[in-house]
Amino acid sequence: MTDISAVGQFAWLLLVLPLVGAVILLLAGKAANKWGHLLGCATVLAAFVYGVILFFDTTSHAAAQRVSELHIFSWIPVQTLQVDFGLRLDPLSVTFVLLITGVGSLIHIYSIGYMSHDDGRRRFFAYLNLFVAAMLLLVLGNGFVTLYFGWEGVGLASYLLIGWYQNRPSAATAAKKAFLMNRVGDVGLAIAIFLLWANLGTTQYTEVFAKIGTLSPGTILAISLLLLLGACGKSGQFPLQAWLPDAMEGPTPVSALIHAATMVTAGVYLIARSNPIYNLTEDGRLVVTIIGTITLLIGCIVGCAYDDIKKVLAYSTVSQIGYMILAVSLGPIGYALGIVHLLTHGFFKAGLFLGAGSVMHGMNDEVDMRKFGGLYKRMPITFVTFGLGYLALIGFPFLSGYFSKDAIIEAAFSGEGWHAWVFGGAAMLGVALTAFYMTRLMLMTFFGKERWKDIKSEDGKDFHPHESPAVMTVPMIILAIGSIGAGWFLTSGDRLANWLEPSLGALRAHGEGPIPELGLTVISLALMVIGAGAAWLFVGRKDVPLEKPAKVSWPVRAARADLYGNALNEALFAKPGEALTRGLVVLDDKGVDGAVTGLAGTLGFLSSLLRRTQTGFVRSYALTMLGGSVLVVAALLMVRFS
Repeated sequence: MTDISAVGQFAWLLLVLPLVGAVILLLAGKAANKWGHLLGCATVLAAFVYGVILFFDTTSHAAAQRVSELHIFSWIPVQTLQVDFGLRLDPLSVTFVLLITGVGSLIHIYSIGYMSHDDGRRRFFAYLNLFVAAMLLLVLGNGFVTLYFGWEGVGLASYLLIGWYQNRPSAATAAKKAFLMNRVGDVGLAIAIFLLWANLGTTQYTEVFAKIGTLSPGTILAISLLLLLGACGKSGQFPLQAWLPDAMEGPTPVSALIHAATMVTAGVYLIARSNPIYNLTEDGRLVVTIIGTITLLIGCIVGCAYDDIKKVLAYSTVSQIGYMILAVSLGPIGYALGIVHLLTHGFFKAGLFLGAGSVMHGMNDEVDMRKFGGLYKRMPITFVTFGLGYLALIGFPFLSGYFSKDAIIEAAFSGEGWHAWVFGGAAMLGVALTAFYMTRLMLMTFFGKERWKDIKSEDGKDFHPHESPAVMTVPMIILAIGSIGAGWFLTSGDRLANWLEPSLGALRAHGEGPIPELGLTVISLALMVIGAGAAWLFVGRKDVPLEKPAKVSWPVRAARADLYGNALNEALFAKPGEALTRGLVVLDDKGVDGAVTGLAGTLGFLSSLLRRTQTGFVRSYALTMLGGSVLVVAALLMVRFS
């Protein structure tokens, strides 16, 4: 740990700039409608510029001096619980700052055109700024409690943005679903933080990582699994992946921001940041590996069955985050590989979502790919930029995904025994499936018959596809350039791995697996070709029907039902929860309320009986007093002569 540099002293600006922008836009009211979007973009761009300056300042120091902390104030000083609000500046956090503010700035600029006709555009940019500020706090915080603050801020911002179209019940449901499912993961993260403080007396990264080796293996395993539960919630990993596709109900720029630069990368960051914990538990890393492998297959399989362009891309994100989780589960071999794929994915997935938004912009907000076709002639810039993102995603040679995803597959195959074949084989299968569903998307959207000519949109209007304005296409072009060259740049000479070494440790070379690296590359490329060829065979060589086939095989039905992920969650959690709620209502109505009502009724009955003794006649009272006196005298005489 070194002293903070002169440039690092102002790192708080990274949080303040977008946060102040959000506050101004929310409080200024309608007066900011004309310039609010410009302020929203300017604050994030300013944060990006400062992030670039901070990056070069960090690189100017020797590797051993690239980790420093900025103390801002004492946040929770309660006896032995001392939590500082501070920022940790190191290669990992600075890398995420560049991703969040860089890609986030492009999405902000794109949103100027995409949201130009939305009456609430000012408020939309305020929420985007809030989202960016929360994510920056998450990655810059110098302890788990500070991270948790940003973690919850991201959850709040996502809820506001996913449910943006408040007049749509589906959007409100999707926002609630995302919020509730994330709370499940957040409970796991919170308990992990409680365990750290209870056992180590601190939640600050520097102290936790220095002391974690003193804990028992069982405690370390429990902490690692609880951290994983938190990561599953934010990053949409099994079994908490069902909220992520539904999040497509929000405006497309929100989808791009969630899937490329902010929310879903948080789980990968958490595991990578907690690498000293995971280095001490092989069982914990194995569970992470299993979760990542299952998730990448779920995303690939379900993505093959959807006709909604945004949901196909959403399940693609589920799958690609699964690859990242698989990578960081491999320990020193894979931490840097997971971050490399996270960064390349940030370029091509943001480009793909913005491209999908461009298609929707020119197609009356239609998302059903069966109603597209032949759009490459009408939207040439969108077609080229989207196509480059598609090629990068499927691992086409020498584009970004080729360098980052193939490295993960090679590392997965370096495991011992059955690990190599199961996890490496699943990652290989994902290559073929990814090529299939993405090629299917390309063929249905940009090629074939112009099916939109024969139908009208839901509001009865004709389709008039057209290219998007420059404010939308320029960010897409920049992201397409990243889709081409980011992978080579980051992996050449282990450039990013060496840069991240002070945060993640040295990249440990993996051993030779059951298949040589050259053989894995050849197999991966062959599977990519097979997957793309299968898509052409089933989709490209014949006309796409406007309506879904009425009868489909069981595997297709299962994929369209999200492999019954929602049904499983309903059966295991929602239905029992509803039954418990109904039972508690009955208990409250018949038990608690019944007891209170019964007591009140009893007292009322007794008081009605007592009330009858109050006749208002003096002679009755005198007779009663005489009778009472006689009884008292009789009782005294009996006692006296007994």
